[in-house]
Parts: sequence; structure tokens; C-alpha cells
Amino acid sequence: MATAGQLARAAADLRAIFATGKTRSFEWRESQLKALQEMIACREKEILEALRSDLNKPEYEAYLHEIVAVSSSCNFALKNLRQWMTPEKVKTSMASFPSSATIVPEPLGVVLIISTWNYPFLLLLDPLIGAIAAGNAVVLKPSEVAPATSFVLSTLLREYMDTSAVKVIEGATPQVTALLELKWDKIFFTGSSKVGRVVMAAAAKHLTPVVLELGGKSPVVVDSDIDLEVTARRIISGKWGCNAGQTCISPDYILTTKACASQLVEALSSQLEKFFGEEPLRSNDLASIINSNHFERLAKLLDDDKIAGKVVYGGQLDGANLIAPTVILDAPQDSLIMNEEIFGPLLPIVTVKLNDHLLYICDAPYIVTICSVDSKVNKLEDCISLINAREKPLAAYLFTNNERFKEEFVRGVAAGGMAINETALQFAEHALPFGGVGESGMGSYHGKYSFDAFSHKKPVLQRGFKGDSAARYPPYTPEKLKFLKALMSRNMFRILRAMLGL
Repeated sequence: MATAGQLARAAADLRAIFATGKTRSFEWRESQLKALQEMIACREKEILEALRSDLNKPEYEAYLHEIVAVSSSCNFALKNLRQWMTPEKVKTSMASFPSSATIVPEPLGVVLIISTWNYPFLLLLDPLIGAIAAGNAVVLKPSEVAPATSFVLSTLLREYMDTSAVKVIEGATPQVTALLELKWDKIFFTGSSKVGRVVMAAAAKHLTPVVLELGGKSPVVVDSDIDLEVTARRIISGKWGCNAGQTCISPDYILTTKACASQLVEALSSQLEKFFGEEPLRSNDLASIINSNHFERLAKLLDDDKIAGKVVYGGQLDGANLIAPTVILDAPQDSLIMNEEIFGPLLPIVTVKLNDHLLYICDAPYIVTICSVDSKVNKLEDCISLINAREKPLAAYLFTNNERFKEEFVRGVAAGGMAINETALQFAEHALPFGGVGESGMGSYHGKYSFDAFSHKKPVLQRGFKGDSAARYPPYTPEKLKFLKALMSRNMFRILRAMLGL
């Protein structure tokens, strides 16, 4: 493992390379993106084996969520790179007439990308694509919690990439600590809020900007009078079909009415059995929990006395870090599972009821919020206030056919991103920025937003030597002030009068 001194020298070497301008050219950026494409195409088997070793990821999931996602991002960047690099022309005002102006995207310099373990291939290389496209030199720190993938990435990137400008640093806390002591031009971190605070504090010492991709408790609101079978499938896909719930945007809890809850449980149970069989722990289509520490954390959530008797589906565990898809009905608000990000295959359903103009959480001993409610209507829309009472999540989901409810949800819920009648798919769209807000993070990336995240938009104003007005220079006479006021009015008649001294 690299020492603090070696890491400092590596960062210095990258600064020297960046200073040569090597990484700024279109040709270098294109060559590195094509090298990534070649690496993915030629070494797919090794990558998939590493993901299976670390997370027991089904090959289908690993291929779709990691291989395809990175390859698609790379292709998109290559297709649009020249356009992204082209300075943008903008209009100028009378204040600088005659003039022209452009916004020039320029690389930030030497950037640090610290990845996490749940999608160890995707979450290291997707930001790298943006950093390279923007023309930066890069240090990559893969997660030591996924050691097989970290080793494969380190080996392959050294083989395929320009190692003078892209360096991989393996290691654990000592190496991350040493990296954070150094000055970077941007730090891109994916992980927990706890570590995100450490990263931000370290960055503040050097006034280094950060992108923090964190997490949170992403809610799913399920309305009545919808196709519950399709809803159940899409919730399952975003929860258990995404790394057994070990995904920052996976559904964390469901909000629905008491009347709808039993039908939803039935639909979820039916589809879960269809997808993973009667013995889900024996299914080849369910990922494992990453390690024993996370397994024990999730087991503790299940052992909480406050949810005793509330498991309506699943709940089985085994010693191989496997937990069956589990549904919990009416989890109390003060239970452990409702007070931390689950990040696993457990899904609580919280039911709401309305009574006497007050919104209650069912089975909770207290009133959550006061709402203005039509007593004749069971307004699930008031769940919005429950969601906003928590920290802002990375994602929020709504299943409904009610157009007004959709509008209220989009307008009223504060979240990093959102999907209506779907879960998790917003992550796959290059045209949509992906990122958090508040406790769930800051900054965004994907597609052009990745390029922007690692670029400085430099404004450039250009003028010739003609058209120089004496009105801007001392001595400041009443006539000059009159001319200035005429300019500010944007009234051509006043401007002409002022110019003629009238």
C-alpha cells in the first residue's frame, strides 16, 4: 500500500503532467475514452467474476448495472465530446458594446475520485468518464470493501489507461486519510453521509469543491386504484433487483393507506415468489450482503422488538451473508428500521389514516403532523408532509394515476431525484442529472452533467480598440452622468440626445 509520501509524489507528478497541457487535447480525451471501451469489451469476464466474488452479484445484474451502464456512458461521452468542448457563444449588452463573449469549458486540473463498494465498477468509472472528457488528470481510489473488484480495476486501468495522467490508489483508511490531506482541484466522493462529512471537512482546508453522492431513506408512495401487479414488479426491481437493496436510490420504505396495504403486500409476495422462488436464499438471482458487518447490522434491524410480529413476508437469514427479501407491515416510526438508511433487502410499509383532520401513522403512539383534510376523502397526498419531515432523500417515488397528485408530489417533495410509476430508472437517463440535496449530497453528474462537474465554465469577453467611449473615464461630469442614465434606460431616443449633448 502506498505511503503518504508516495501519494504526495503521485499527486505532484499528475500536476506536472497537467501543466504540460497533455490532457487538454481532444485527441487525448478521445483516446482515453476509447481505451476504457476496449478494456470493458476485452476484459468483461474478469470484471463480472470480480463482482460475483465481492457481492455474489447475478451475472445479469452485474452486466446490466455495471458493464452496460459504464459502456453506455462512455459511448455517450465520445459521441458528444467535441460539442461539449466547443466554447458557447453568448450575447453581450450595451455595457460592453461593441463586443463578443463566449463561455469556455476548461478542465479543473487534478481531481480525486473516491468510490464505494455497492457498485464498485460503475461508481468508479462513471465519474472517471466525466473527468477525462473534461480534460483532467485523475487519481482513483476504489473501495477496499470490494477487494476483488478493486484489484481487477487497479490492474486493468494500469494496463489500458495513460498512467501518467490516470493513477489508481488501492488501500483503506490510512490511504484515504493521506489523500484527503493533499490539495485537489475537485473531490468526487460516493458513500455514506458520515464519511461525506469527513471528506467535506478535509476539502474545506484547501477550499476544494466537492461532489458528494450520498444516500438517505428514499420513500415510495403507493396510491389506490392503480395496477398493483406492475407496481409490485417495479418496486421489486428497484429494491431486490438492484444488488439486494444495497443501492443508494433503492426504495427504503413505502407509504400507503391502510386499505391499500394488504393488497400491496399480496402483490409483492406473489411477485417475489415468482422472481426468487419459494426458497429465495437458494436463488441465483439474489445478491449477497457485502460482508458480515453489514449482515449483522441488517439482522439487528430485523431483531428489533418494535417490529416483532410485523414481518409479513420473508425474514429468513443464513450464515452466507444472505437475507431473503423481507416486507414489514406497519413499522413504527421509532423502530430502528425507520431511523436509518436500510441499504439492504428489508422493506417496511408504513400505513397512514386520516381522522378528525389529523394525519396519523398507524400503530404509532403520536400524531405526526396536522393537515387540512377533507374528512370525506382519504388524501394520500398528505404523505408529502411526512416525507418532508425527514432529511431530503436521494430519490422519491410515486405510483398513481392521479395527475393532480403527480403535480403536488413533484412540486411538494424535496429530493435529489424522482420517478413517477417507476423506481431507479432515472439513474439510467443521460439527459437527467443525478445527485442529492441536503443530507443526500451535493453536486450532480451523468452525461453532460459529468463533463460540467469536472469543468470550470470560464467567461471570456472580447473587444477591439474601436468604440472606446470617453464617458466611462474621469473626470465624471454631469453630461457623462446624463449619458450613463440614458444608457441604463435603454431608450434610444434618450441615448441619442445625451450623445448630442441635448
